Amino acid sequence: MQRIRLRYTKRGRLRFTSHRDFQRAFERALRRAEVPMAYSAGFTPHPKVSYANAAPTGTGSEAEYLEIALTEPRDPEQLRALLDESLPTGLDVVEAVEARTSGLADRLTASVWELRLDGVDPAEARRAVEAFNAAETVEVQRLTKNGVRTFDARPAVVSLESPDRTETHSSQADRPTDQPCAILRLVVRHVTPAVRPDDVLSGLRAVADLAPPVPAAVTRLAQGLFDEETGTVTDPLAPDREAAEALSTADPTAAAPAPA
Repeated sequence: MQRIRLRYTKRGRLRFTSHRDFQRAFERALRRAEVPMAYSAGFTPHPKVSYANAAPTGTGSEAEYLEIALTEPRDPEQLRALLDESLPTGLDVVEAVEARTSGLADRLTASVWELRLDGVDPAEARRAVEAFNAAETVEVQRLTKNGVRTFDARPAVVSLESPDRTETHSSQADRPTDQPCAILRLVVRHVTPAVRPDDVLSGLRAVADLAPPVPAAVTRLAQGLFDEETGTVTDPLAPDREAAEALSTADPTAAAPAPA
């Protein structure tokens, strides 16, 4: 059984798709592309697809991950192209590697987010960021199915900054604009309870009364293992690529998948 790991995006209007919507669209894409999927056992077999830490509905993302299990080997790049053609524009499969290491979900320990605050003066945003970073605790509230929950969002935030310059466009971020706006860059650990970008915005409102006049455009730029030494979020697919390269160097025939 071959396992393939995919990185896909949620861009433009497709950022409003829920995780369940994406699951349905992806399973249709698997059928259109005639992918030889492995299925679970039982009375209602399902394709063996493992989704990892999906972004909240309404946020864009350049770094969503999943893993599929195949009954027949396929070339990862050819498979990526077929699936990308079978999905709507905005849900784009941008990378595929054969899984040669374990624990993809365990390598998704932090995310990098960009928050675009239209109508917010960059100087005001920087003052709010300074107040947030200086605070020892930042209590926020979230409405859950069991009622309102209060928790401290500060420990999960590794870094929060606002660039000194005013930017008008980011090629990676969702919903670019020609008008100046405040931009925040956020690195947050994946903890329990999960601290989401909207929780950080609630924290900025609590500590500095920062209230954007329109909803923030939020995009996940990366997610992966947080490197404590460098303070960066590393590529979670890099170990698989490195393992494939090492195997190919040792035995060029061993790393080559069967033709599609």
